[in-house]
Amino acid sequence: MPDDDATTVLALPAPLDERTSALVRALQRDAAAQDGVPPLSEQPLLRLRDAEAPVVHLVAHGVAGVPAGTAEVVGYAQVDVGSTTTARAELVVHPDHRRRGVGSALLDAARARAAAVPGRRLHVWAHGDLPAARALAAAQGMPVVRELLLMGVDLDAHPPAAPTLPPGVRVRAFVPGQDEDAWRRVNARAFAHHPEQGRMTSDDLRSREAEAWFDAAGFLLAERDGVLLGSVWTKVHPAGEAPGAAPDERVGEIYVVGVDPDAQGLGLGRALTALGLTHLRDAGLRRALLYTEADNTVAVHTYGRAGFTTVSADVMHDATEAAVGAGDDAPDGAVGGASGGTSGTPHPQDTTSSPSDATMGA
Repeated sequence: MPDDDATTVLALPAPLDERTSALVRALQRDAAAQDGVPPLSEQPLLRLRDAEAPVVHLVAHGVAGVPAGTAEVVGYAQVDVGSTTTARAELVVHPDHRRRGVGSALLDAARARAAAVPGRRLHVWAHGDLPAARALAAAQGMPVVRELLLMGVDLDAHPPAAPTLPPGVRVRAFVPGQDEDAWRRVNARAFAHHPEQGRMTSDDLRSREAEAWFDAAGFLLAERDGVLLGSVWTKVHPAGEAPGAAPDERVGEIYVVGVDPDAQGLGLGRALTALGLTHLRDAGLRRALLYTEADNTVAVHTYGRAGFTTVSADVMHDATEAAVGAGDDAPDGAVGGASGGTSGTPHPQDTTSSPSDATMGA
């Protein structure tokens, strides 16, 4: 088995050039086709060409003994270094280049980037909690520190309940170019505890508005006397692209639900979720998804009563320290980020603070 020295890992600043970005996206598609789960969430993909993103791109080239041209980029990791306490990474290794030390080399490079700030920890997402990812985590001595559930509902079998809005609250569609600042203020307050969603910037929001899936008609704002109290943002995945979707099946998602802390306790989050699901059902979609934290048992049970069941799980590992003896034989595979918003969340896109007040998808 070749050693890690056979793999060259380049640390590149943001943004990636157009060609390298395209190669990373091709790597993402190849791994997703092999594993059935996208290894990188939405957020890292949006940041490939973002010059302002606080990330480092780690690109692995070449493995000894593998024919040239099999994959120009054999592995990739993106490390979010925007926090001084915890760096977060997502990584992927091409299916043709696994069990050759590529994953270990990328993890070592990510650890070095995290360690640039003394005491900073490194957390790594594994989407789908796949066997290869679990084996790599075990070999590297990486404990699970967070688990995110992807839950889904059949909208025909479990139609959304009729929403009941608090007195004086009116709902309208988001207006691009007008509502960004107000939405970000409420989002930051609603997700002040959340490591990804609460940090969404103007550039993050604009990049999502530029995506082909963005539809302002499915981004609903709840206001009272002109003051924004909360919102529900829906997303429609193209045919065959959502987890578990049939090749011709479009699937909806409750991408983000957030309620200002001053308006919580009114049942507004529950009403907004129902409005989002109704919007998706009226759009002709049969199935809808959302993400929630596994340890938020109240939310999990509430969604379960509404007909949601668990589709898959994304787990976050603490990768700060490598286990003694971990190395080339570690079965590196698709260890990467989650889908919703920062979805999601992330992606990437990925939490529910309560069943009635906040959720984030990928």
